[in-house]
Amino acid sequence: MPEYLRPAGLEEALAALVRPHTVLAGGTDFYPARVGRAIDEDVLDITGVTALRGISEGGGGWQIGATTRWAEVIDAPLPPLFDGLKQAAREIGGRQIQNAGTVAGNLCNASPAADGVPPLLALDAEVEIASRTASRRIALGAFITGNRCTALAPGELVVAVHIPRPEHSARSAFVKLGARRHLVISIAMAAATIETDGTLIARARVAVGACSAVAQRLPALERALTGSRFDAALPKLVSSEQLAPLAPIDDVRGSASYRRDAVVTLLRRLLEEFVP
Repeated sequence: MPEYLRPAGLEEALAALVRPHTVLAGGTDFYPARVGRAIDEDVLDITGVTALRGISEGGGGWQIGATTRWAEVIDAPLPPLFDGLKQAAREIGGRQIQNAGTVAGNLCNASPAADGVPPLLALDAEVEIASRTASRRIALGAFITGNRCTALAPGELVVAVHIPRPEHSARSAFVKLGARRHLVISIAMAAATIETDGTLIARARVAVGACSAVAQRLPALERALTGSRFDAALPKLVSSEQLAPLAPIDDVRGSASYRRDAVVTLLRRLLEEFVP
């Protein structure tokens, strides 16, 4: 018979992972993938581990617990730095999904179209991973290694996501292109975090999702934005040459060429969010 465990503490959860288990958090990917068939694998339900839930602030930045729900991100009193993450959270399914789906679940599912990944990339997020014997942090860009693939080793569990405090005043934004307004998988999406030193951009981080096996930062565009003013010319700094890190595919939602053209427009709309 398959084993179902729901521990109350983190140590107990990590001890269970000495033997392979499928980790269950919000279940918004777990249950739809098993419609019509019995669950035949051992399951570790971490929803009872209260230490993995919540958002806290410290001197170095913010920590988002692994099982923090997207609705909690939306409702949290966070600074403008997190505006893009909140916008993305509102696009993750409907309110029922946002009430159940978790931040770490969105990352561990590692879908190329995961709405939470680009804004977290643009926030320089790090993923905290623990096992029974050790813990480590890894940049989000290195954590997701491919379509549905992560850097998690056997016996490891994501316990938190860390957002560093920026050096300057900062805010972020997120935009998404889909076949309809709500409850849709992205054709393309983009997020940016802009730090400002007075009237100029001191640092920019821009990420695009659903246009590669893994969401990608755009270093060339980030360099073009750094030192620029917040004026109507800002969106015009986007060019197709800056999309070299992307590798869009043809699928039922759109062709690769359509995605490449759409991303340029999407990025310009994104930057318009920062123009006074």
